[in-house]
Amino acid sequence: MFIKISRSLTVIMNIAIFIVGIALCAALIDSLITLCITAWDKFFVHDDYNKIVEELITFFLYFEFLALITKYFKNNFHFPLHYFLYIGITAIVRFIIVSHDLSTDILIWSISILVLVISLLLVEKFVQRD
Repeated sequence: MFIKISRSLTVIMNIAIFIVGIALCAALIDSLITLCITAWDKFFVHDDYNKIVEELITFFLYFEFLALITKYFKNNFHFPLHYFLYIGITAIVRFIIVSHDLSTDILIWSISILVLVISLLLVEKFVQRD
């Protein structure tokens, strides 16, 4: 009985992750269109390029989440830990680029990136990859 419940929950979870993947594909396409429009506008204005970098990093965040979902299905329904670390590092870098008001906040976020990079090195060294 517990095996049937476990299989049913796994199927429901896989369907939900597949739907999230489709939504992320739509968001990725929307982000790509926004990136192209922003780059086109900034190309002629020669304005601050922070908006282009922000859109580019947002695009890569969507791309990384899609790669994570792809790896989930390829690795027999398992999320690799190092992908979460990559996404965390990218998200913090994006946050620093978008809001860089206080130098103490940037220092704290930079330290958190360092912790994530050290964690990534430890995972690469000690955790078996699939």
